[in-house]
Amino acid sequence: MTRTIRLFTLASIAFALLASAAQASPQQTSIMMDDDLLVYRDDGVAARALTQMKALGVDTVRVTVLWKIVAENARLSKAQIKPLKGRFKTAAQKQARRFKATNPATYPTRNWDRFDNLVRAAGERGIRIYFNVTGPGPEWAHTKPPKSMRALRNTWKPRPAAFKQFVTAVGRRYDGTYRDENGSRGALPRVKFWSLWNEPNQAGWLSPQWERRGGSLVPASPALYRKLYQSGYKGLLATGHRADNDIILMGETAPLGTDAKTAKAPMRPRLFLRELACIQPDGSAYGGAGASARDCGDFEARGGLQATGFAHHPYTKNVGPTIRDANPDSLTMANITELGTLLDDLSAKTDGAIPSGMPLFMTEFGFETNPPDKFSGIALPDQAKFNTLGEFIAWQNPRILSQAQFLLRDVAPLRNRRRGSKGSFFTFQSGLYFLNGVAKPAAGAYALPFLAFDSKTLDQTTTAPIFNFWGQLRLLPNGAPASATVQWRAKDGTTPWMSVGEPVPVDTMGYFEATRTAPLPVVGEWRSAFLLPDGTVAAASPGTPGT
Repeated sequence: MTRTIRLFTLASIAFALLASAAQASPQQTSIMMDDDLLVYRDDGVAARALTQMKALGVDTVRVTVLWKIVAENARLSKAQIKPLKGRFKTAAQKQARRFKATNPATYPTRNWDRFDNLVRAAGERGIRIYFNVTGPGPEWAHTKPPKSMRALRNTWKPRPAAFKQFVTAVGRRYDGTYRDENGSRGALPRVKFWSLWNEPNQAGWLSPQWERRGGSLVPASPALYRKLYQSGYKGLLATGHRADNDIILMGETAPLGTDAKTAKAPMRPRLFLRELACIQPDGSAYGGAGASARDCGDFEARGGLQATGFAHHPYTKNVGPTIRDANPDSLTMANITELGTLLDDLSAKTDGAIPSGMPLFMTEFGFETNPPDKFSGIALPDQAKFNTLGEFIAWQNPRILSQAQFLLRDVAPLRNRRRGSKGSFFTFQSGLYFLNGVAKPAAGAYALPFLAFDSKTLDQTTTAPIFNFWGQLRLLPNGAPASATVQWRAKDGTTPWMSVGEPVPVDTMGYFEATRTAPLPVVGEWRSAFLLPDGTVAAASPGTPGT
């Protein structure tokens, strides 16, 4: 037995003691994100990706609406227009004059096309669109950084008022009444699932993370994000999107960080959230100069942060989802229960400026694999196991309403780096499929997640081991009346797969639990299967070892 399987089995036993249908999330939705396929390719690639996602059982796709992409060439400065010639210069001048940041009709029409077409294509397949509206924004929407911080100019101090205008434009375009200018010219579908900004505790999305204010080095990104969120929410509110009829998430926080206190050092999420709420490490509110340096007057001036829920990215990087990060300010899947407790504590300490009892949405998660990434990836079977265990951990928590898979397909390595080098794999290889479209084991495990827990008890008659099971028929439509069949075979291959016990009905989201005794007192492996009426196996999960 390998070290990986031992770790997986021990973790499964521990979590099995906690699992029960009564405390599990009854409506955990499946989110997938793959901007490379859905946004930055052509419409045909996006359509095929959506079809494949639907076949796997995806309910919702998270899509980055990147400010600088939508605003590209919307308002060129005089310096940018000056070197242009002829009709190009005339067109740029005309565009700059007509541009109004809150009016989607004044942006270059082609900048919206990829999102318009995606919203329609997803709706045709019964997939919900979830827009993460985020910077970095265009150059004119950011404060100019000092020369020493020029490397961070793309994310340096976005202007909240400008972000509100952009969110207003996006919210207006996708309010369900706006007519497409150059497509079908019919009304675009309404988008009812939103979040504002991405990973604000990472300098690649928002900077500075730390800044010297009043002679003290203080966290800067929490105050920046507070203003951005408050402003962006008002933009959604102005266009008919409210937390009482749409899903509007705050957060989208990254799970890890560093001890460094620099403009570009990623901040751990617990620290980020305490600072967002203006709460000191000892639990008391900042006052005086400390409060002033953190712009804590935002709450009094603009009100609390209104949201439907909180979004988080609980990556554990290249270790299993039950292994905690050493720093207590990290929040990964291994200690995800602490996130809700923290948010409620901050709500109580701020008199509700942070909403109380917010549902939690896991909106990015996954594991890079080796192959292809021999530097950061984990083994292919481990990806399938860890993804499934992450799904189970999320399902156990009744407060978590979604689990996510980051990437359908691996992203191509960087071409400007030496082929096969560590730098070339700066892109992400956490897909369920390789770049060439070949499925990894995780693809089957995603469509039919399944775990077998050794109860450590034996049947008194046969002395065969008794197992507890958890799984999901994700690939079936939600609400479809269906049953899962638990199957077993001897590990040494001396028996074929055989069904054990009666089929188990699944709930509205396709989840099920069961207990079965192994047919023989020998080491075996288990799987779940979806059978056709004639007993033919239509689909089956990868085999899971049982010890």
